[in-house]
Amino acid sequence: MLAAPLSIESVGAFEALEKFPAEEYALPFFKEKGYVRKFCPKCETYFWTLNPGQETCGEARVEGCATYTFIGDPPTRRSYTLREMRETFLSFFERHGHTRIKPYPVVARWRDDIYLTHASIIDFQPYVTEGIAPPPANPLVIAQPCIRLVDITNTGPTFGKYLTIFEMGGHHAFNYPDKEVYWKDQTVRYHHAFTTEELGIKPEEITYKEEVWSGGGNAGPCLECVVRGLEVATLVFMQYKVVGDQLIKLPIRTVDTGYGIERYAWLSQGTPSAFHTIYGELLDKIMEMAGIQVDKDLLEKVAKVSAFINLEKTAGLMDARRKVAAIVGVDAYALDRVLSPVENAFAVADHTKCLSFILSEGVVPSNIQEGYLARLLFRRIYRLLRSLGIPNRLYDIFDMQIRYWSSDYPHLLEMRDDIIEMLHVEEEKFKETISRGDSLVKRITGELKSKGIKQVPIETLIELYDSHGLPPEIVKETAEAEGLNVEIPENFYSLVAEKHMQTTKPSEEVGYEKWIESEVAGLPETEALYYKDQYMTSFEAKVLKVFKGQYVVLDRTCFYPEGGGQPADTGFLMFDGEKAEVVDVQKIGKVIVHNVVGEKLPREGSTVQGFINWDRRYALMKSHTATHVINAAARRVLGQHVWQFGTQKGVESSRLDISHYRRLTREEVQKIEILANEAIFRNIPVEISWMPRTEAENLYGFRLYQGGAVPGRELRVVKIGDWEVEACAGTHVQSTGEIGFIKIIHSERIQDGVERLEYSVGINALKAIQKNEELLWRLSEILNAPLEKLDKTAEKLVKDLKEANAERRRLVKEIAKLESLGVGVKTEAEAIRQIGDIKLVIRDFKDNIDVNRMVQTANEIIKKDEGAVAVFYGADGKTARIMVMAGRRAVERGVNAGEIAKEASKTIGGGGGGKPNFAQGGGPLTEKLQEAVEKAEEILKKQIKNG
Repeated sequence: MLAAPLSIESVGAFEALEKFPAEEYALPFFKEKGYVRKFCPKCETYFWTLNPGQETCGEARVEGCATYTFIGDPPTRRSYTLREMRETFLSFFERHGHTRIKPYPVVARWRDDIYLTHASIIDFQPYVTEGIAPPPANPLVIAQPCIRLVDITNTGPTFGKYLTIFEMGGHHAFNYPDKEVYWKDQTVRYHHAFTTEELGIKPEEITYKEEVWSGGGNAGPCLECVVRGLEVATLVFMQYKVVGDQLIKLPIRTVDTGYGIERYAWLSQGTPSAFHTIYGELLDKIMEMAGIQVDKDLLEKVAKVSAFINLEKTAGLMDARRKVAAIVGVDAYALDRVLSPVENAFAVADHTKCLSFILSEGVVPSNIQEGYLARLLFRRIYRLLRSLGIPNRLYDIFDMQIRYWSSDYPHLLEMRDDIIEMLHVEEEKFKETISRGDSLVKRITGELKSKGIKQVPIETLIELYDSHGLPPEIVKETAEAEGLNVEIPENFYSLVAEKHMQTTKPSEEVGYEKWIESEVAGLPETEALYYKDQYMTSFEAKVLKVFKGQYVVLDRTCFYPEGGGQPADTGFLMFDGEKAEVVDVQKIGKVIVHNVVGEKLPREGSTVQGFINWDRRYALMKSHTATHVINAAARRVLGQHVWQFGTQKGVESSRLDISHYRRLTREEVQKIEILANEAIFRNIPVEISWMPRTEAENLYGFRLYQGGAVPGRELRVVKIGDWEVEACAGTHVQSTGEIGFIKIIHSERIQDGVERLEYSVGINALKAIQKNEELLWRLSEILNAPLEKLDKTAEKLVKDLKEANAERRRLVKEIAKLESLGVGVKTEAEAIRQIGDIKLVIRDFKDNIDVNRMVQTANEIIKKDEGAVAVFYGADGKTARIMVMAGRRAVERGVNAGEIAKEASKTIGGGGGGKPNFAQGGGPLTEKLQEAVEKAEEILKKQIKNG
């Protein structure tokens, strides 16, 4: 049970909360060690220090608080590589009673609210922190790779304070009402022991800042640990749930620490940047590729004051440059010329590692969800490489990253070929986007200029990036050439990333659940008989509630409610000699609601018998198991990047959407189909079991979450031998042999990065094959060719048709030339009028409309006289058509063919339009064609007069 909200008097509304009461931070440890609490006048925070004379908090976050004094002078006993620091951290806490846990994926598929893991506590929210499931160990320690793309803008200029990918060392303790592990005081003691005893940092070098932390819907007081200007760890004491503007006490108090493994390693080496510490020789190679030579002394001077740079809070990069230049005593523009390529190289090192990790976990770059974030990273990397003059080294750098990190994260090397292939595809798409984008940007800039706008708005830049994938730098090149100014915010990519970091649910679902939730509130959980026996076809139950004249809640049911892409069962209820049809079933929380149609409904408290439509259910069971089989087959054929993106099971046919970076070939589809059927012919047993969440994740990994996040303390695991295993709530057959046969009947790309497979199973698969055979037999009869020669016959027909069309086009062109000269036999009525210096040619094609012939003839007329305007018309069955073409000189005189066609088409009851030099229109009023032509001539005269 959650406790009552904290009163506003004690803490205040959360939105206005700036600090917790002082007693939250007054720990016995501080008193015992002689720490004093002081107030920093610069950043206006309280801090704890062993130095009574210390005037500021000591963190180089706000200008004036501190600078990095560890650069060139590390405070640790020895220097550590990143790998050594990771192991030192983990081993220290293992020796102090913590269980080491393997890192979770960077793609948070177990969560339904975020895409990427951005902190170690994400691994345990919300299930562990809210008491739904037990932790994998208590206490535990983990070194978790994390990704924060909201820091993408600051990655290079801050010399490593901000990274898009980093390792967070977390030692976590989960304190239950009946079991205290450790809390605030011991957490600080552990940190102090690690930094002083393990790393050899002097106690007086460590400052603890008081802060407030919130994230993932939780909040609590925290202490930031600072050494020589660098924040190296955050100790969070999570004890509240954020609900609106209130803080509600959680039943479990969680120690949530975040040790910056890279920062501690940087602190120990004292290098000019964290990138030097993290990447070492790899960074040197990138610098060498780009021909960058670094002035180490200047770099160290800049590094010491780079911490307070935050491009989210300054007017821009040059604003930050001026501040730094003034401190180190150099010209700001000269400093910018030196630092820009260095910072770009820093960012390339960081971003390519980050993208390698994302792609290695099966994320396909696209325009949606985590794929969008992967694409954002790729395009930023590509732009950075272009600015460094080394876009051709893209694959070399990624290959170095994969090999550099694979000793610690072996899956990177396992996925190397998939990663490189996805990069190739993404590069091709990016080049296509750029080539198409030029005309798009020109059109948009033209529209802006016509409205008197002189600068491309930021909203337009974001829209061009979001909807069309055009980076602002590319837009800037084209727009400025067209005479418009473009100012790209320094934090542009951070703005875009933040917009796409979290998932959202459709509001319609929430609205539906809200009204029905109140109806079933207080009812006990419905016993799901379909889980006890998936082959049960009938049952007896008690009616708990009837409402809205159509909804029935029973104490138990074997009607499966819609969910996981599987439609709800249908059937009927029998009661008191009456029969009511069950047309839909939904699960609201833990209550199953039946949508019932009938002259009478059962009474509350009465007993009913339920009968499901077994043929339909059994077909859906086979389709659902087939979905798992096909998904696993697709992964074996296409690669480990394949994940289920969506699915819908049906009786006659079903569909499975999978992530993939290219259109599926016919050969790939056939291979998937063959493998899937091989799994069926093996008659593999389908085992279903309920397992504790942590146990299932440890045993089967995060591939379990093919269908997305699964709530609850336990997971229902569906295991098909050695073929596939998923967390799934649907109904399944007992063995793959029951499916009978799978036929993939269609494949298509439904959106960027997502392929759809449509398939039928069992007797419906046979029907699909027979339908295709019927089409082949009909075609064989029409072409008068045997089946075995059908392909050759079709090829010959297509070849003959192409040759005939080519000859037809040649003849039409010849006729058009003759007609434009007024030579030859003509059956069309023609009129030529001179309107000022413009020649109007009107021609009636009567009922012999051939659009190609009309266009060719008009083209020939315009070629000979650029001051001519052709108005051609005629009837095509019941449709009247009109075509207008104007020469270059006629357009310059003010003629607009689009306006003429638009207005003239209204006369014939239709519509039309086009460009100033060419337009078409049509309508059903064929009898008014002549009137429409007169209207066209009238508008032309006005245009010439006004022009």
